[in-house]
Amino acid sequence: MKDKPTQNFFAWAAKDGLNDSDLARKLNTSPQSIYNWKHRRLPTDQYEAVAKAFGRSVDDLIGTASRYAVEESEADYNVSPGPDMRAPLPLISWVQAGDWSEVIDNFAPGQAETWLPCPSNHGPRAYALRVEGISMEPKFHNGDIIFVDPDLRAEHGSYVIVRLDDDKKATFKQLVIEGDQRFLRPENPAWPQQLIPINGNATICGVVIGRYEKM
Repeated sequence: MKDKPTQNFFAWAAKDGLNDSDLARKLNTSPQSIYNWKHRRLPTDQYEAVAKAFGRSVDDLIGTASRYAVEESEADYNVSPGPDMRAPLPLISWVQAGDWSEVIDNFAPGQAETWLPCPSNHGPRAYALRVEGISMEPKFHNGDIIFVDPDLRAEHGSYVIVRLDDDKKATFKQLVIEGDQRFLRPENPAWPQQLIPINGNATICGVVIGRYEKM
């Protein structure tokens, strides 16, 4: 069970309708830090900043849990543990994905549409994308959210995000390697071009490591 300061912090946030990204902006920190506090505990060196951000005192924060926090702690007994989630990842656009190989640092709060928990191990530059189009149906549908790791080595059969040099956006396909030749293949059997040859005109921007499932 979470300690009282952590309970109170997230109870105040829930009462104000704030999500992890909102809290990160409010406290000038990263959504990953908020996620870590939620699943571990609020660090003591953050007590004063948190209390000030909500117009409360440190005594309020470390004192008796609010009604909302009590309700949250009681609810903990009525649920089963879910998958072990890793640090949340930024949901970005296809244009941003195409530029990802030139980006060194993680996205700062406010630069992503939202941040989503990922159950898979991933590198520090991983991100999430919302699938566009029907070329990967029936395995992936338009609107699905996938997790992508640009630091993972792409192998034959990997699902990859690729930027073609003559296009400002990325594309999502399966990588096919035949000898020294590489191709992109859609999952949709009705797609007009079943094998798209690639060479020096394409940059692999990441390997798909999973799909986001709403609770």
